[in-house]
Amino acid sequence: MRLILRKHLIALGFEVLEAGHGREALAALDGMSDVDLALVDVNMPEMGGVELVAALRKQQALASLRVLMVSSEQDFDTMQAALEAGANDYLMKPFTPDGLMSKLELLGISKG
Repeated sequence: MRLILRKHLIALGFEVLEAGHGREALAALDGMSDVDLALVDVNMPEMGGVELVAALRKQQALASLRVLMVSSEQDFDTMQAALEAGANDYLMKPFTPDGLMSKLELLGISKG
């Protein structure tokens, strides 16, 4: 899934930074303030997406970071937990490039 997202985002002109799991993402983003968007999967090893989002929201430097939760989880409780943790929106898999772009536009993110 990361490969597919990376391919779509690069094709749209975005610079992409990748992490293999939640803890790696948290470490990579620590202290960064120039990142506009994090695409976070609900189900990740070592630290799940909801836990990652909650940890990101505690960092002042990332206060303006927009978080798009990406998941095949379609139950209301999972979506609600992600949004309550601080995700800005939720994109369900499978998705199309147009669907991804629509979500990015809703978040106020344009092509890089």
